[in-house]
Amino acid sequence: METSRHEPYLILTEGGEGQIIEKKSRFIATVKKVDSEQEALDFIEEIRKKYWDARHHCYAFVLGERGQLQRFSDDGEPSGTAGKPILEVLLGEGVRNVAVVVTRYFGGVLLGTGGLVRAYTQAAQEGLRQSEIAWMRYGQVLDVETDYNGIGKILYLLGQKGLTPRKTDYTDIVSLQVVVPSEDATALIKDMTEVTNGRAKITVAEECYYLDKCR
Repeated sequence: METSRHEPYLILTEGGEGQIIEKKSRFIATVKKVDSEQEALDFIEEIRKKYWDARHHCYAFVLGERGQLQRFSDDGEPSGTAGKPILEVLLGEGVRNVAVVVTRYFGGVLLGTGGLVRAYTQAAQEGLRQSEIAWMRYGQVLDVETDYNGIGKILYLLGQKGLTPRKTDYTDIVSLQVVVPSEDATALIKDMTEVTNGRAKITVAEECYYLDKCR
């Protein structure tokens, strides 16, 4: 599932590690935020060295706000039983700029094709559960200038909408900067203009993706 250009998407803010045991085989899922293919490949190599005595290091990674770059590897497991299931977990969760390596220590019991798919899927899911994930939303950065009578009304309005200014400066006038989802910007500008009786000067400084609350 791909997002369109300005739809929100999920990113990793802090990686984690999870593991499961399936018929004596140990599956360790290590999750990390990556911003390039080279970062992902370096991370995979790092895990290979860390767990040098393991039989398999299967992985998948997804890069880009629309998941433009996707890679996976079964690393010696039967085709389609490891890397693709890990990738499907990432795509199903909608997480971007993330790499997952699932390391397997063989326990002596063959799991079969279906058993491997389930094990690698569950391991990847557990790794994500042990990680921190947040929304990236597309929004507008608003620069607001007003007088001392208007600032209290604006701050109250922002508080009602769950918005916190990035910064606030008090000089002869009061200026603040706030980021708002693009779809809400027009209504917020109208509301701020009304509560200050038109005395607030509001400009759009930029449009960009920004980190929103954790999932």
